[in-house]
Amino acid sequence: MTAIRAETVSKRYGTLTALDRVDLTVEEGEIFGFLGPNGAGKSTMINVFLDFVRPTEGTIEIFGHDCQAESVAARKRMGVLPEGYDVYDRLTARQHILFAMESKDAGGEPMEILERVGIAEAADRKAGGFSKGMAQRLVLGMALVGEPDLLILDEPTSGLDPNGAVAMREIIRQENERGATVFFSSHILEQVEAVCDRVGILHEGELAAIDTIDGLRSSVGGGTKLQISVDEVDRIDVSTIETIPGVESAWLDPDASEVVVTCSNDAKMDVLVGLDDAGVDVLNFETEEPSLEDLFVEYTGGRT
Repeated sequence: MTAIRAETVSKRYGTLTALDRVDLTVEEGEIFGFLGPNGAGKSTMINVFLDFVRPTEGTIEIFGHDCQAESVAARKRMGVLPEGYDVYDRLTARQHILFAMESKDAGGEPMEILERVGIAEAADRKAGGFSKGMAQRLVLGMALVGEPDLLILDEPTSGLDPNGAVAMREIIRQENERGATVFFSSHILEQVEAVCDRVGILHEGELAAIDTIDGLRSSVGGGTKLQISVDEVDRIDVSTIETIPGVESAWLDPDASEVVVTCSNDAKMDVLVGLDDAGVDVLNFETEEPSLEDLFVEYTGGRT
C-alpha cells in the first residue's frame, strides 16, 4: 500500500513559491529521506501533510486519506517529531508521555517510552529545565506513542550529540522493523545515508531527484572514481582509456604516479585489463563512490 502520495502539490505565498508541482510517492515500509537546502520547502511539505498549511493546488494522501478533506483520519496514522517543537515547561517527562497517550487513546507504559529515547532518569523532572537534546528526545517519545504507521521526523538529529544521533538511527530502524514507514527530513546527509532506502532532493520548491542512493550515483555519471597506482605513468595514453565503454573521463597525476578514472562500476575491470594489455604494471588501486553529499551538491549547485 502507498503510505504517502502527493500529486502536483504547490504552495505559494504571494510571489514566493515554496513548493512547485511536487509529485511524490512513498510506499508502506520504506525509510524515505527528504533532503534539501535550507529554505527548499521541506518543512512546508510536512506542514501540508499535517494540514497546518493548505496547498495552493494539488493533493496529498496518507494511507489513502486526503490530508485536507480527511485530516483527522490522516493524522491518526502518524507520529510526528516537528522541527519547531515545544514542550510544556511545567509538565514532567512522564506527564508529557501520558498526555500523548490520552490524546491518541493509546495504551502503554510511559517509562518504557522514556527508556527507549534515553531520558528515563528524568521522568519526573519538569521539562522546562531540559536541554535541547533532552526536549527533542521527549518529543520523539511522544511521537512513538501508539505505534504509528507513519513516523514523520523533521530534522530529528539536529539537537543531539553524536551518541544521541546513533541512538536516533537505531530507533528509526527498530520502528521500521516493527512495520512503520519513516519519512525523514534532514540536511545532515550522513544521517540520511545511514538509514534511508530512497531519498528525494527538494531544490527551490521542486523535486530535483528521487531514487535510491545507488540510483542517484548512476544518474550523475556512473558514480565511481578509480585511482590506479602504476609503475610508469608516462606510458599511459589517456585518450585510449577514455574509449573504453563506461569510462567518463581519465587524467594523469604524475606526482602520485597515478591515473584517475571516473567510470561506471561495470567498467572498472575493463580499465585495469586495458592497462595490462598496454604493458602498464598496476601496483595498487582504490575505488571511491560519491557520497550523498556529492550527489546533493550535484543536484543543488552546492547550496546547503
